[in-house]
Amino acid sequence: MKVLIVSTAERTGGGAIAARRLMDALNKNGVQARMLVRDRQTDSPHVFRHGNIVPKVLERIDLMARLRLPLSDTWPYDTGSFGTDILGTREYQESDIIHLHWINQGMLSLKQLGQMAMDGKRIVWTLHDEWPFSGIKHYGGDIGTDTDIEDTARFHRLDDKVSRLKKEIYSSCNIHFVGCSKWITGLARKAMPGNDCTHINNCIPHDVFHPMDRQEVRRKLNLPPDRKIVMFCSQKVTDTRKGMKYLDEALQRLPDVCTVRLGAGGTYVSDEATMAMMYAAADCFVTPSLQDNLPNTIAEAMSCGTPCVGFDAGGIPEMIHHLQDGYVARYRDAGDLAQGIGYILQHPGFSHAAASSAIHDYSESRTAREYIRIYEK
Repeated sequence: MKVLIVSTAERTGGGAIAARRLMDALNKNGVQARMLVRDRQTDSPHVFRHGNIVPKVLERIDLMARLRLPLSDTWPYDTGSFGTDILGTREYQESDIIHLHWINQGMLSLKQLGQMAMDGKRIVWTLHDEWPFSGIKHYGGDIGTDTDIEDTARFHRLDDKVSRLKKEIYSSCNIHFVGCSKWITGLARKAMPGNDCTHINNCIPHDVFHPMDRQEVRRKLNLPPDRKIVMFCSQKVTDTRKGMKYLDEALQRLPDVCTVRLGAGGTYVSDEATMAMMYAAADCFVTPSLQDNLPNTIAEAMSCGTPCVGFDAGGIPEMIHHLQDGYVARYRDAGDLAQGIGYILQHPGFSHAAASSAIHDYSESRTAREYIRIYEK
């Protein structure tokens, strides 16, 4: 069985990271899996680069014109109007299964998706956000964006047009959708009642992300050995969906903790081994997201034995088992978020439970087997 995983990037973004990890897990479990990407970040012999950024640029220009928005306000949206032609590649032609992941920003167009279906290819599509079953938005709900474009007729016309096009394509395609969380799987089943949709967790490489001696890794990372350390990530602090204002408010109520911020405005970590050490050095990991699917960061932190705190939103409460291996705070409640952080810091016994949950929930072999069952249908 030959599986081709298609992703815009190899390692940039949560969806790309999950796709690359799945490819590795499949290869470890007897499946010949390769990855086709536009943005290649390693020299892996299983990862192939195809295409360039021209379709991405054309998509942004098209959105700016259609919605009359500045470039900075177009990023929450994609139309799928432009893409890289992968049908002529050797990797595509030799594959039995085409497994799509996050393919936006000019990697694959909806027209090409329809052509793939006409080829008779078996298609599996892992849902890393809501775009595959919505219109042009990657996430719905009432979170809001940096613009009020949702209130304009231009937005609704374009959103409805793209949504109808997707439904037409899916009605003639044999696509099996996979949701990384039960939350997004439920949304997809409601939006696409005529398509198969299964829930399968992402996997984590436990040979990299595993518990370590906390004092030893703190010494290596030059972190204070006798302080309570709270860690969080912030790749885009201006994204309302990430809920950073609630975390800032919560941390103001906890003046005695030492905070470590990874990403924008903080420490940049380029390799997984160092990232794992950062998790293992912390007493608590916090994600204040108001809307998220199955955050890799929570799974990674728990795998390192670091309990997590997050809001009751999206797939987060599926990952954190409240008062068993972490703390699930009331939605948008900064006070309860602070209370959860404080509770975890006062109860160090959660570490073992967090690691045990992660080993079970994000196993490479288990995830690979569940996907193989879908491939073989």
